[in-house]
Amino acid sequence: MKKILIDCDPGIDDALALALAHGSPELDVVGVTTVGGNVELEHTTDNALRLHDYYGMDAPVARGAGRPLVREPRTAGDVHGNTGLGGVVLPEPKSELSGRHAVDFIIDTLAAAPGEISLVAVGPLTNIALALRKEPRITEWVREFVIMGGSYTRGNTNPAAEFNILADPEGAAVAFNAPWRTVMIGLDLTYQARANAAVRERFAGLGRLESELITPCLDFYGSHISYQDEGPAIHDACAVAYVIDPGLFETVPARVDVETQGRFTSGMTVTDFRAPADVHNADVATTFDSEGFWNLVTDAYRNVAAGLPD
Repeated sequence: MKKILIDCDPGIDDALALALAHGSPELDVVGVTTVGGNVELEHTTDNALRLHDYYGMDAPVARGAGRPLVREPRTAGDVHGNTGLGGVVLPEPKSELSGRHAVDFIIDTLAAAPGEISLVAVGPLTNIALALRKEPRITEWVREFVIMGGSYTRGNTNPAAEFNILADPEGAAVAFNAPWRTVMIGLDLTYQARANAAVRERFAGLGRLESELITPCLDFYGSHISYQDEGPAIHDACAVAYVIDPGLFETVPARVDVETQGRFTSGMTVTDFRAPADVHNADVATTFDSEGFWNLVTDAYRNVAAGLPD
């Protein structure tokens, strides 16, 4: 099994990504850390605990940074709902938070198992930047660093920038400039992961998981973003799927720099596929095996559905 530590800002697609991680027999979730992003930290942390208990996870949950390194917070409640989970209503959590701040949790967890843990960030990169500043050796301890964020062609919050990067461009710049290789699962890839009608048929028969979580998530997501008939993209699950089976993805090496100054392009991940190999700092996902991806997701969700606590 591959060990995975997930830094997230739940968030509808974060909820679906956590289900994929929890239900995948290939993964051992060693921790979940929260950051302010899709909604305020209070809500992302509460959502992480609610999802943790609903799925029956046993990994610790640690609360992290509530605001970007230098900017005012930016949220996406218009997409995810005021509390982050759209139309989903989950019971009050019974589990308690880890006593450690997310930054310390990330550092301590990686230090305890060098080379074994995939660090997956599917929200703004504030916690990651703070961890790098506090303990630069995490770049040596991590097995791989995978993000859902950025794009080489487009934005979704503005024409140039994807939300997770735009929410904390300075934090993202710290992460991309660190001496590790970032796997960037950006919009160009995740917009290929559409939960259309055919995909949603796969989730029929999943009982409470389908009726209480999957359908309300996708219905809310789809009603608040114009996806036409293609269905909403479940962005964050793509980053988790990469850890499960990187062979499903095609990636291209590149130099990625984060624009922090541009008037119209702040938060843009400026991607140079023509850069010399000695300055490459990322492997950028371009396409993937859609059928293989949805098979992974469906199998994992089936496992989650079978194991939901009463």
